Amino acid sequence: MFTSQPIGFVSSPYKNTSEIPKGLGAKHEADGVLKVLPEFEPGLTDIEGFSHLIVLWEFDRAQGFELLGAPPSDNRPHGVFATRSPRRPNPIGLTIVELRRRQGSELHVGGVDMLDGTPILDIKPYLSSIPSEELRRGWLAEAEARQK
Repeated sequence: MFTSQPIGFVSSPYKNTSEIPKGLGAKHEADGVLKVLPEFEPGLTDIEGFSHLIVLWEFDRAQGFELLGAPPSDNRPHGVFATRSPRRPNPIGLTIVELRRRQGSELHVGGVDMLDGTPILDIKPYLSSIPSEELRRGWLAEAEARQK
């Protein structure tokens, strides 16, 4: 096991969870800034060449966890590992953002869904060899179909 250490913090327009789009058809289009701490700035070398980034972050304001819960997009319960719920045994979030530009230790991005001040645990370039037609959306596709 390890003890996580933030490498930076998110600057986001969202001050509380009720402001973050959730549920079916939610679009994460908000702009934000990943403010990497100065001691980790050398780790951003060459990141400008990537269009999208995976951001691992901490649900630092979530309390406790539930193994089953009904997400906002469905009234049926699902396992926490089949959802994006913040109430997880290990409060780790994952978001894919679009890198717009880098200014020193700041990454200006689109697509944030984190609260302002959220601790960033890691940043990785988004690389996927899985064709989009092979991706499945599980119970979410079924919930979307019921909404039509």
